[in-house]
Amino acid sequence: MSTATTTKDIGDIALDSPKAEHLAELLVGTERPPRPSALSASLTFGWRAMLKIKHVPEQLFDVTAFPIMMVLMYTYLFGGALAGSVSAYIQFLLPGILVMSVVMITMYTGVAVNTDIDKGVFDRFRTLPIWRPAPMVGYLLGDLVRYFLASVVMLTVGMIIGYRPDGGPVGILLGVALLMVFSFSFSWVWTMFGLLLRTEKSVMGVSMMVIFPLTFLSNVFVDPKTMPGWLQAFVNNSPVTHLATAVRELMAGEWPSADIAWSLGWSAALVVVFGSVTMRLYNRK
Repeated sequence: MSTATTTKDIGDIALDSPKAEHLAELLVGTERPPRPSALSASLTFGWRAMLKIKHVPEQLFDVTAFPIMMVLMYTYLFGGALAGSVSAYIQFLLPGILVMSVVMITMYTGVAVNTDIDKGVFDRFRTLPIWRPAPMVGYLLGDLVRYFLASVVMLTVGMIIGYRPDGGPVGILLGVALLMVFSFSFSWVWTMFGLLLRTEKSVMGVSMMVIFPLTFLSNVFVDPKTMPGWLQAFVNNSPVTHLATAVRELMAGEWPSADIAWSLGWSAALVVVFGSVTMRLYNRK
């Protein structure tokens, strides 16, 4: 009983002190800062992703060395056999290998999400008075910078070894813009796996099982007309095939409306389906 009385007295003294009164005046008399908008919160988390790259520059390996290796390896390995020369094959290959490489590196988004969850960072994010999807959207916005850097690196290497797009700068920008839209949408698949699976190794393993058939069974390397009929049916309806065709034609100065529509449709569907599943998992995690 005496202990309870002493504790109460100490509490009363603390509340009646001048410092406590001054603090109460500040809390009551000052307006709270406005709640950050969805865009502001998302951009802040995107900047956080950029700062992580600043402190760990090795993370840029997959958007610098990997794209260069892909362009040089496949161009000089298949160029003479499939098109007769490197200069002829690079005109067909580069837009496709650009799509393939950027789509492949989207899986690192899921690995980054899983790592932050394992460290407990997302427990803190969920307590903040912000738009709930902001951390996820921020990850993807930050990764867009990485995808754009990979595109610039690959286009530069391609032009050095002979790639000449007939669409000029406008065609290149349109092709890269469409690729960025699809990559942003496709990254939601990996955020779902990042939340669903327990370890980053599991995320990487599942991602490889999904992304390798999807990218290699496409028109990135060869025209599907040379494939068996049953395989053509899959390849011709693959989202990667529609995207590669759209990017290839845009950079060539054409306007493939059907493939652009398919690519944008697939992008919208991926966001609706996997974005919804991701946020449901995020709210329950």
